[in-house]
Amino acid sequence: MTVSLYDLSVPTFLQTVRAIGGFLGMAAEYCAETGRNPDDFVTERLYPDMAPFHFQIEAAWHHSAWGVETLLTGAFTPPELGGEVPFARLQAMIVEGERQLMAFTREEIDACAGKTLDMQIGPRRLAFAAENFILSFSLPNFHFHAVTAYDILRSRGVPIGKRDYEGRLRTISA
Repeated sequence: MTVSLYDLSVPTFLQTVRAIGGFLGMAAEYCAETGRNPDDFVTERLYPDMAPFHFQIEAAWHHSAWGVETLLTGAFTPPELGGEVPFARLQAMIVEGERQLMAFTREEIDACAGKTLDMQIGPRRLAFAAENFILSFSLPNFHFHAVTAYDILRSRGVPIGKRDYEGRLRTISA
């Protein structure tokens, strides 16, 4: 079986972006049932020197949608981080990320295979082959931020589990 650049990126990001949307929805339901305010999660952190929940969601959105966009443009240019935003806006970001990912076609992404991406990321100048950009930069960063957001919610009592993080697995029968 041949795995294409599209297969490595778009469906892989979509699986977890949809899972994020699911566990954000579960958090909102939990808050409605318990009388908590979902906006209270926005500034929560796992540890004092770690970025807050809103950053985790924003970064997951950026590394998925703009990670794939980078294959086309050669530049990782997500929008500026918005800072503290309402929980509902974080949910909307994930919906937007899914929409953005769904807009990419297999043909346009697969045409980027082997492309060299030479970019400035913060103070570092990095050169990647397109496949390695996805596999060694975007996917690890994306999953780090997605699981950190999950962990913040889980540690604050939201009743979510591993299957909620995994999302819909892409099994043969699926």
